[in-house]
Amino acid sequence: MMKAYIKAISYALPEKVITNDDLVQDFPEWTAEKVADKLGVKQRHVVSETETATDLATQAAENLFKDNSDIRRETIDFVLLCTQSPDYFLPTSACIIQHRLGLSTLIGALDFNMGCSGFVYGLSLAKGLVLGGIAKNVLLLTSETYNKHIHPKDKSNRTIFGDAAAACLISTDGLAEIGNFSLGTDGSGADNLIVKTGAMRYKEKVNDLNFDENNNPISSDYLHMNGSEILSFTLEAVPLLVADTLQKNSMQQVNVDLFVFHQANKYILNFLRKKIKIEEEKFYYYIENVGNTVSSTIPIALYEAKKENKLKGNILLAGFGVGYSWGGVILKI
Repeated sequence: MMKAYIKAISYALPEKVITNDDLVQDFPEWTAEKVADKLGVKQRHVVSETETATDLATQAAENLFKDNSDIRRETIDFVLLCTQSPDYFLPTSACIIQHRLGLSTLIGALDFNMGCSGFVYGLSLAKGLVLGGIAKNVLLLTSETYNKHIHPKDKSNRTIFGDAAAACLISTDGLAEIGNFSLGTDGSGADNLIVKTGAMRYKEKVNDLNFDENNNPISSDYLHMNGSEILSFTLEAVPLLVADTLQKNSMQQVNVDLFVFHQANKYILNFLRKKIKIEEEKFYYYIENVGNTVSSTIPIALYEAKKENKLKGNILLAGFGVGYSWGGVILKI
């Protein structure tokens, strides 16, 4: 029976770095240590005004080709791009990337709009393409520039989010076999993590900026995150997601060698780890120098874990967030 594998992973970061010390200049009521202690983030990379998710995704793909000389671009037969900050409403950013990378014109290319669960969802789409005999080498790209959605005075979200892109090749052979998926959706939570204006429901900006009791901006024209609601959703959904992912793969938790969750922030990750009773040595963190990079957190973490020789045995991936949406899968090395 045909199987699908992750064959290679690379990623790209913008050049511009914002440290906690930089943020404290804008928000003197905070300290660099407080941000690092609570969120686990010391710095994050942020795109310039002229840099986009397509630029980052293209760079991540180029890095993948450069890092893996055995992967030839002429073998790519499908491009998937996960982003919530596309260059244009149309055309599709994945089509632009196909051209910029010099890939064959005889391939498929599409965007899909997902956030923090996007990498796991992308793996499910790529596996379906491979097992369906539609493609043999799928280039899965995740690229996000959330900082373009964030108000400059939004100290909460500016401390959390970094911009980044990752490139992953899904093929008929490779490093990690992709197992069975657990996927979930609850659109009733849509308003708790949203950019309301700019698309077709509310096309024009409404300029309704207000500030809450913590002096954080609330605006339909920028990213709005209801932190307490997102935390409640996460603590309820993720333990069930882990249990269902294990069940779908006929596994016990004790047989998982490494857990790689969406790197939301250190506070949430530690809370989840303790609630699900995961040993600290089996739980992977990579957030300190990049922040929450949305759909790219898991592939970036996988890349770094591989460098540290920690990708062994059974690895459980769990993505969760905006939508609400969530997804889990087992990788077998």
